[in-house]
Amino acid sequence: MKESIRQRALALGFDDCRFTTAAPPASAKKFQAWLADQKNGEMAWLARNAEKRVEPQLVLPGAKSLITLAVSYAQPGALNPKPRTNTGLVARYAQFDDYHDTLGEQLKTLTAFVDEVGQTSVRSLWYVDTGPILERDFAQRAGLGFVGKHTNLISRRLGNWIFLAEILTTLELEPDAPEHNHCGKCTRCLTACPTNAITAPFQLDARRCISYLTIELKGSIPIELRPLIGNRIYGCDDCLAACPWNKFAQAGKLLSSHARTDLSQPDLVALLELDDAGFKTRFRGSPILRTKRRGFLRNVCVALGNVGDESTLPALAKAANDHEPLIAEHARWAMEQIHARSQTITPASP
Repeated sequence: MKESIRQRALALGFDDCRFTTAAPPASAKKFQAWLADQKNGEMAWLARNAEKRVEPQLVLPGAKSLITLAVSYAQPGALNPKPRTNTGLVARYAQFDDYHDTLGEQLKTLTAFVDEVGQTSVRSLWYVDTGPILERDFAQRAGLGFVGKHTNLISRRLGNWIFLAEILTTLELEPDAPEHNHCGKCTRCLTACPTNAITAPFQLDARRCISYLTIELKGSIPIELRPLIGNRIYGCDDCLAACPWNKFAQAGKLLSSHARTDLSQPDLVALLELDDAGFKTRFRGSPILRTKRRGFLRNVCVALGNVGDESTLPALAKAANDHEPLIAEHARWAMEQIHARSQTITPASP
């Protein structure tokens, strides 16, 4: 039964499939302490359902097993174009159609298969970054990979460019052996973090993380952190890209046809000119849509403040009068940064 589920998962395009019990994760206390220290920032939803995250029985009464799945979004060599002037950087995972939708359809099919092979009275729930599951902890216990010092899951076979998904089920399945940590003495991810959000091995302060600042944070980005964001306009890959286990990364079967090449190096001025309708049209089917126009153009303004030249000032001046105060505030900051840079440039000698 277990092997038939695994083979069905691989046939559907998942790159790995492992099994563990539905017992609470051993990391529950660490997660609760992280919340108590408010390192989740404004992600209040993590605290609201914290009890469910550490006790699967509260999610699905009678749950016995958890099926963990990995989908690679690695595209070696395809997502690293030569940088151009006044362009932004989007996290690799967002350079694809929204993974919630792409993986969701396959998960529905696989969940129905689990219920079918389990026959009578089997109940199952599937999630792809959408439910109260400490998915990285369960994935490590299932042997899918190990949680690295950057707090993301690393697969020795796939690297760390992977989406995770899971099926919680009342079907009892033999668990796989857990994976052990293989970071060794490596600290490349800690060194790579632009904002020092990885405060120590296996410890992340989300409030400083660029992915949090550009996606989850709804208000103003702290002024002292803005210069550290560079030209990143949606997420950050620096800690992931630094991991040496990526030498084993393979292009994923399921996502290969869902790449968004228009997001590999987008023009910042063109993005800044998007109105509400234009934003929704440009990013339909993309995870970027979740930031809404106000949050995304806030990020674009910060990026222009860091890398933009004087040719971008007219677009920023227009944004400084945007009907969204959040965009206007960050546009004014960006203009100040560009003006300051232009004044420090020493004129060439005659």
